[in-house]
Amino acid sequence: MQADINEQYVEFGVDDEQYAIRIQEIHEIIKMQEITQLPNVKAYVKGVINLRGKIIPVLSLRSFFGLEDQPHTKSSRIIVVHHTEDTVGIMVDRVSKVTTFSDIQPPPERVGGVEGNFFVGIGISQGGLVGILKLDEVLLREE
Repeated sequence: MQADINEQYVEFGVDDEQYAIRIQEIHEIIKMQEITQLPNVKAYVKGVINLRGKIIPVLSLRSFFGLEDQPHTKSSRIIVVHHTEDTVGIMVDRVSKVTTFSDIQPPPERVGGVEGNFFVGIGISQGGLVGILKLDEVLLREE
């Protein structure tokens, strides 16, 4: 997947950092709801939710990036994405806006302690730098 400055992205926050996902990859954004935990899953897989009769797994970007879990707030959201044949929820601290980037640079090898291969690129916007996530790497990660 190649980053394109003409595409729209949904910008969201995890901790103090801003990230984005291409808007075409997002099915919907929902408020936090009760998550049913599952045994013997990776630490960043928080469990599953029932989304209008469909059971979908939910991942925490906080845990994925090695950050300490925090209590959910009114701003916490689940970004539901379609990836390959699957629908997956991604927990984030807040969703900021739909945006485009004036410039997208290739990611460095490491971004704030997170491997650069998790990013398509780094978007430059009026608000600063935004890491554009590569869903293939995030959702298909093997430990």
